Amino acid sequence: MTENISGLFAAAIAADPTRPLLTWYDDTTGDRTELSGATLANWVAKTANLLVDSAGLAPGDPVGVLLPPHWQTAAVLLGCWSTGSAVAGARPGESAAQPVEVLFASVDRVGEATAWPAGDRYALALAPLAAPVRDLPSGWADYVIEVRGHGDHFTPYPAAGPQDPVLADLAAQRATELGIGAGDRVLVNAVRHPDPVDWLLAPLAAGASTVLCGNLDPARLADRATAEKVTVQLT
Repeated sequence: MTENISGLFAAAIAADPTRPLLTWYDDTTGDRTELSGATLANWVAKTANLLVDSAGLAPGDPVGVLLPPHWQTAAVLLGCWSTGSAVAGARPGESAAQPVEVLFASVDRVGEATAWPAGDRYALALAPLAAPVRDLPSGWADYVIEVRGHGDHFTPYPAAGPQDPVLADLAAQRATELGIGAGDRVLVNAVRHPDPVDWLLAPLAAGASTVLCGNLDPARLADRATAEKVTVQLT
């Protein structure tokens, strides 16, 4: 088993980069965004290049991620781990303010984020069609706008980041506990499973794909499970 998160991601998409890897639903906005492994890898590479080229990040540097489960959050997290960064704030119970080199935050958490000393700050609207932030707060850059200008390819650092071995082991453990296996299509209620170990890393470790649902409407669950050929439900 790999102890490198970028290795988990690479292995998950190696067999067929064109197959759907992460599908996002928001039943409040009506948004549905489907990303193949290749498309998500493109966003991950751009994020990693943003961190290295624009923010000057070095392996082991701390990055704050104050974002809910979302497909853009997956790109940010995997981009951070590709550069060997130490991610703070992404998992429940880990959001105590601390100094970081770079900070990513959803627009509804910008107020909370002011308590985090940071160099570069990127805000995310998490809007349908990857729309930019409508009213960008002072002192923040728009992630969606900034990341698009960066390169489509990034070679992950070969050495595992400081968190990788623990997270990779935990992801494999959670995949077993949650009953996720290779080839599964996993529907995840983001409210019930906000930890990226559950909604992002466990499916990757198992070689599964994810249907991530924010603001899940229970009335739509049965039809969605059928339409998306879901084999495992984490609701």
